[in-house]
Amino acid sequence: MRRLLARRMKFHLLGAFLVSLGCATLYKFGVAEPRKQAYARFYRNYDPVKDFEAMKAAGVLESAPAK
Repeated sequence: MRRLLARRMKFHLLGAFLVSLGCATLYKFGVAEPRKQAYARFYRNYDPVKDFEAMKAAGVLESAPAK
């Protein structure tokens, strides 16, 4: 029973490190990269002036009333 805690602690520390590394990798490639690609696709053809005119015509903006 000597050094039981130390041996088990090494095992659990290694396991926790590997699990956290795996979770970080899965988040990066499962969430962050697709999100970056979606933003890049959206802003590739985004026209802010056209969007402003559409919101203005819909009456969404109080500072720029629709005519």
